[in-house]
Amino acid sequence: MIKPWFLLPAKLAHDLAPIGLKLASAVCKSKQPSYAPFRWKGIQFQNPIGIAGGVDKNAEMIESFCKLGAGFIEIGTVTPKPQSPNPGVILKRDIPHRALWNKMGFPSKGVDFVKRQLQKQKKRDIPLFINIGKNRTTDNSKAHEDYIKCMQELSSWASAFVINISSPNTKGLRELLMPQNLEAFLQPIINENKNNPRPLLLKLSPDISNKELEQVLSISCKLGIEGFILTNTTQGERENLNFPEEGGVSGAPLAKKSLELLNYAHNYLKENQLSALLISTGGILSAADVKTRLNAGANLVQVYSALIFEGPLFFQKTLKTLNSDAVN
Repeated sequence: MIKPWFLLPAKLAHDLAPIGLKLASAVCKSKQPSYAPFRWKGIQFQNPIGIAGGVDKNAEMIESFCKLGAGFIEIGTVTPKPQSPNPGVILKRDIPHRALWNKMGFPSKGVDFVKRQLQKQKKRDIPLFINIGKNRTTDNSKAHEDYIKCMQELSSWASAFVINISSPNTKGLRELLMPQNLEAFLQPIINENKNNPRPLLLKLSPDISNKELEQVLSISCKLGIEGFILTNTTQGERENLNFPEEGGVSGAPLAKKSLELLNYAHNYLKENQLSALLISTGGILSAADVKTRLNAGANLVQVYSALIFEGPLFFQKTLKTLNSDAVN
């Protein structure tokens, strides 16, 4: 099937996505598709397939994703102050390899704009995760203040917050994920969250070692982080891809690494009797991919590149296939 958005430059197709999604959602049934319903921390998921952070950065497509069948939505990354994308080319795709590259760097209309968008939203029946980050001009020593600001402004609408310190596109950001820095960064955020509690999830980089992953999981769970998203985009996996060295790669090339980290995290948590929600993302492009991640220990999965390479009806088609397989 010809996908008309492939005829457009990647950045233009991305910018026009809200229009395309609104048109696609108009043909979908209003009833939320159900598959393997799941309840966590009082939050009900009718199906386990959600939209990953980075697609709806400014809470402008929530209604469309509800109609398209997403089991949950993650908006953002939201930063306290508005900021533009990184300079230069920020988005490329490789259609034959089903690969996506970006160097966006948390472009955001800011927390005040997102708050106004959420205030206008109609009542929705699906969970909303809010992915938060720091402005690129904020020093790492004060980064926690940016995350706290976003939490304070948006907690009324958040089913959970996703703490994003794993993007490769904000200089120095991943240093906060290093075990020697993580506790000092997280502790004030967790203390603030006690005032208006929401589950806190940490989004992890695929470019950390197994030892670093163990340390991050142990430190985070000890402090009170209740879930993890595995994984963000990778600075590796560029074989046969004409992508720049900087920036992050997602889509099919990320699948193997993302699945490996999921398996390792699931086994580590189980062996150490630690409880946490595991959300798998990265290279999930089919119903079979969804089943593989759920069988590997993921409670939920998220997609981004699938919407580009498979189209906006991905949720409906995938859930139909999964339900059909369950019957047969």
